[in-house]
Amino acid sequence: MAHYRDLIVWQKSMDLVVAAYKLTESFPSDEKFGLTSQMRRCAVSIPSNISEGSRRRGKDTRNFLVISYASGSELETQTELSRRLEFGTED
Repeated sequence: MAHYRDLIVWQKSMDLVVAAYKLTESFPSDEKFGLTSQMRRCAVSIPSNISEGSRRRGKDTRNFLVISYASGSELETQTELSRRLEFGTED
């Protein structure tokens, strides 16, 4: 496997982390330990698991990539929830 920094999926997931942080900056302050924290941890989990998985061998690599993929689904759900709650902007 290539070095994780060379992987387009890792690069794009890093961009996603930045976008999640920017989005949650505008959330209500009472969400600091709720949805804001959850979304940020979830977003950070994606590139973190990609990089950790790239250092593993065998089926461990696949497991970390599956975890990363699942975190993406979790973040997608949280983003939809924030949209329904009218947190942040439509962008």
